[in-house]
Amino acid sequence: MNKVLLIDDDVELVGMFQEYLAQEGFDVATAHDGETGAAAALTGLYAIAILDVMMPRMNGLETLRRIRAVSQMPILMLTARGDDTDRIVGLELGADDYVTKPCTPRELTARIRAILRRTQATPDTGNGPLMVGQLSMWPDQRRAAWAGVPLDLTSTEFNLLEVLARNAGKPVSKNILSEQGLGRPMARFDRNIDVHMSSLRHKLGAIADGRSCLQTVYRLGYQLIRE
Repeated sequence: MNKVLLIDDDVELVGMFQEYLAQEGFDVATAHDGETGAAAALTGLYAIAILDVMMPRMNGLETLRRIRAVSQMPILMLTARGDDTDRIVGLELGADDYVTKPCTPRELTARIRAILRRTQATPDTGNGPLMVGQLSMWPDQRRAAWAGVPLDLTSTEFNLLEVLARNAGKPVSKNILSEQGLGRPMARFDRNIDVHMSSLRHKLGAIADGRSCLQTVYRLGYQLIRE
């Protein structure tokens, strides 16, 4: 499914992105305010939404919050260059990734493809689930559970958790998590992985001794602990 929803009040920029994405094989719909964009996103017709932070009436962060209250569809945020606060808040609210503006249509297209590749992939996982302690994952169905209780994960959180689960008991570097979980190299001063790991810690349970099953390994990365 290559239907993309582009939510941005910059009509000229939207037109440029729409034309380029159409040439790349995407079916693009647009919305120019947050309320209209959120309503369109929740129809279930789109594989991914591209959401600008700065919009009138209802800004991108509030639009993201409204979508995430109901849906875990992949969302790529457009943020102003140097505005770290909006990026971090967006990731904490459940955005899958972000692109800083101004950006080229080629960069935006590459980031969309990276997210969709990870979201829509159906790996060969065998007949049973991927299990680590109380964690169970079904990568082909994009489902996960802790102690039998379903986990409400964004697409990026699922990707990152799968990478950690497949390497359980070993530290995984942020670079590898970014490349395998987000589909792109980690940029300098990129806090994306840290924010997603913080969210995962709140969603996952503890191991027998009360510690989080997701541990930071100093200078090495993150590790999912085997019980």
